[in-house]
Amino acid sequence: MASQINNRTGSIRQRLKLLQPGPMISGLLIVFAVAALQFAAIPGFERLGLMVFDIYQSAAPRSYEDAGVRIIDIDEESIEKLGQWPWPRTEIARLTQTLSDAGAAAIAFDIVFSEPDRTSPSQIAARIPDDEGNDALIESLASLPDHDSILADSFALAPVVNGFFLLKEDRGKAIELPSGMAILGSSPTVEVEPYRGSVQSLPELNQASAGLGSLSIVGDADGVLRRAPLVFLHKNELVPSLSLEALRVAQGADSILVKTSDGSGETTSAPGALVNLRVGAFEVPTTAAGELWMHFSEPAPERTIPAWRLLSNEMSAAELQHSVEGQIMFIGASATGLRDLVTTPQSDNEPGVTVHAQAAEQIILGKFLTRPDWARGLELFLIILLGGALAILLPNMGALVGAGIGMIMTIGVAVGSLLAFDQLQYLLDPTWPIVALAFVYAVQTLLSFREEEQQRAYIHTAFDRYLSPEMVRQIAANPERLQLGGEEREMTVLFCDIRGFSRISEQYEPKEVINFLTGFLTPMCDILLESKATVDKFIGDAVLAFWNAPLDDPDQFRNGARAALDMVDSLEKLNVSMPSKPGQVWPPEVKIGIGMNAGLCCVGNMGSQQRLSYSLIGDTVNIASRFEGLTKQYGVKIMIGSALADQLEGFALLELDQVKVVGRDAPDTVFALLGDEQMHDDPAFTRLQKHHQAFLQAYREQSWSEASNLLNQYEANYQDNDMSLLADMYRQRIGELSEKPIRSGWDGVYAATQK
Repeated sequence: MASQINNRTGSIRQRLKLLQPGPMISGLLIVFAVAALQFAAIPGFERLGLMVFDIYQSAAPRSYEDAGVRIIDIDEESIEKLGQWPWPRTEIARLTQTLSDAGAAAIAFDIVFSEPDRTSPSQIAARIPDDEGNDALIESLASLPDHDSILADSFALAPVVNGFFLLKEDRGKAIELPSGMAILGSSPTVEVEPYRGSVQSLPELNQASAGLGSLSIVGDADGVLRRAPLVFLHKNELVPSLSLEALRVAQGADSILVKTSDGSGETTSAPGALVNLRVGAFEVPTTAAGELWMHFSEPAPERTIPAWRLLSNEMSAAELQHSVEGQIMFIGASATGLRDLVTTPQSDNEPGVTVHAQAAEQIILGKFLTRPDWARGLELFLIILLGGALAILLPNMGALVGAGIGMIMTIGVAVGSLLAFDQLQYLLDPTWPIVALAFVYAVQTLLSFREEEQQRAYIHTAFDRYLSPEMVRQIAANPERLQLGGEEREMTVLFCDIRGFSRISEQYEPKEVINFLTGFLTPMCDILLESKATVDKFIGDAVLAFWNAPLDDPDQFRNGARAALDMVDSLEKLNVSMPSKPGQVWPPEVKIGIGMNAGLCCVGNMGSQQRLSYSLIGDTVNIASRFEGLTKQYGVKIMIGSALADQLEGFALLELDQVKVVGRDAPDTVFALLGDEQMHDDPAFTRLQKHHQAFLQAYREQSWSEASNLLNQYEANYQDNDMSLLADMYRQRIGELSEKPIRSGWDGVYAATQK
C-alpha cells in the first residue's frame, strides 16, 4: 500500500511539474503585452492614471499659503449691490484706480472688453433719434468723455494685464504683445497647442495695458482641467497665459524666457519640446506642451475679495492697503451667468479666474507637481518586475497566497505613488503596474483552476480505492501532505471545560444534555473561530483549540487571551438569556474553567493510514489541560502559564502561585487572566495586584502571621474581583503549613496532586 501511494504521488508531482509552465508563460506574455501598451503611449490609455491623480488631488490638496495673490470676485452679492453686468467702464476704471492706488503689483483681468461700452455718452447719443429736436442733447452727450477712453486712461496708470481668448478658426486681429518671449532652443511648435484666431479687448485698452495674456483654459479629453497651459501658439508666435503675464508685470520683467529640450541640454525629448519657463525670478517646470500640472489648494476664502467691497468704499484705507499692496490681483466673475466654469479634480464648477490665480500661486511658492522624465521608465520597470515576479511565483503558491502577494504588491505600488505625490509632488502612475498584476492574477488563476480540476479528477481516480474520502480531499488539495506526522510550531493552546458537567448530566435526559451542549458549544466556537483559532476537538463538554496553525497568526497570544475573556463574558450572558429561551435546556448558573499555555507543539495530520485528523501534541498541550483542572482549586475562571503571560503585556494578570502540575517535575508560575487592557488600567485592579503581590511575598518568606493579616486586610479586594475562593484556599494552606515543620529548602512551590 505505502509503495503504491508513493509511486502514485511521484507520478502526480511529475504531472504537476509538466503543467506549471503553461500558466507561467501565459502570465509572462500578459506582462509583456501590458508593457508594450504602456511603452506605446496610445492616446486614451492614460485616462485611468489621470483619474488616480484626481483622487490624490482630493485626498491631499495643496495646503493654502498666502503667496500674494488675490481674486477680486464679481459675485452675486456684487451684482445685487452694484447693478447688473456689464457695469459701466467708468466703474471698472474706478476699480482699477482703487487697486493701483492701494499698491497692487499687477491687476489681471479675466475679462475681455471686446465691444465699446454701451453706456458711454457717445454710444447713447448714437441711439437718440436726430429728427425730434434732439440735436443739442446729442451734441452735449457726444462731447462728454468716452467711457472706454476713461478705462484706457486708468489702465495706462496701473500695472494692468488685459486678457484675450484664442480661437481655432482664423479670425480677429494679430496679437501685439507689450513684451516679447525669448526662446532658448528650437521653437516649441511640436507640442504647444496652436491657435489661428483671437477675441481681444478694444485696441486702445490693449495699447494702454502693461501686459496681455490668454484666458483660454482647455481641459483633458474628459473635460477635467489638470494642466493649465502657460504658453500658446498663435499664428506660430508664442503668447503667454494670463497668470504668466501677471507674474512678469508684477516683477517688472522685460520678457519671458522659454527653454526647449535642445536649448537646455535635455536629450530625452524631441527638439522643440518645452522644458521650462523663466519669468523674472521664477523658473517654472512644464510639460512638453508648456503646461503646468495644477495642484489645487484646499478652499481658501481669504484669497477672495468681493468686488462690491472695493467699489462701495466699504473697506478702510488701511484695510485696503493691507489687502492689496504688493499683491497680484486677478479680477473675474463667479456670479451665475457670468462665470466661465471649468471642471477640476476638486470641483465641477470652478471659475476660470481661480485657475489663473492658483497657477500664479504655485509658481510663486515653487510648489510644483511634476511628472519626471524617468516616470514612464520606472512604471515600465515595475510592470516587468512585479508582473513578472507574480507570473513566476503564482503557479507555485496557489490563488489565496498569490492574491495576498498580489494585493501587497498592488498596495505597495499605490501607497508608493500616493507618497510620491504627497511628499515629493511627483506624478507616478500606479495603474499600469496594477493592471499588469490584475491581468496576470486573473488569467493564471483561471488556468490554474482548470488544471487543478484536472488534477483532482486524476487523484480521485488514482486513490479512491485506497484512502478515505477525507484523505483524498486533502491530497487533492495538496499532494505533498501524504506524509504522516507534522511540524513544530510556537503555539497557543486553550482547554475549556464545564464545571460539574457530571452533575448536570445526571439531571437531564441524553437528548436534553445534547441540546444544552449545542447551545453552549455553538457560541463558544463562534468566538474561537472569530479569533483565528483552530477548534481541534470536543471531548464531551470540553473544547480544545489552538492558534498559529495551520496558518501563521503573528498575534496568536493576544487573540487567544481575548477569546478566553470573550468566552467568559458570553457565558454570563447565556446564563441570563438561555433559561428563558423556548425549547432550550439550560442548568442554573453554568460555569467554566479555561486553561491556557504557550510553547512548542507538534501539529499536523496524525492518526493511522486509515484515518487522519489535524491535531497537536506536546508538553504545552498537557500543561494547558492541567491548568484547566486547577481553575477549580484556585477559584478562577482562566488560568495561564508564565510563557503566555510574558506575551500579554497590558492585560489584567494576577500571579496566583508557583505550581508543579501532575506528571511534571519543573514548576511554573501561574496567573489568573482577569481582563483586557481596560481592566489593567482600572485602579481597583491595580490595588488588588499590589496587595496580592505583598501577600505572596509574605507567604513565600513563611511569614504566616503577616500573610494571614494581609488576606484579612484585603478581603474586600478579593471579593470585589470574585477571588474569595483564592483567599480561602491560601488561608487553609497557611493553616496547614503553620501547624507542622517546614521541610528544608521549601520555596513556596505547590505540588498539585490532581489533574
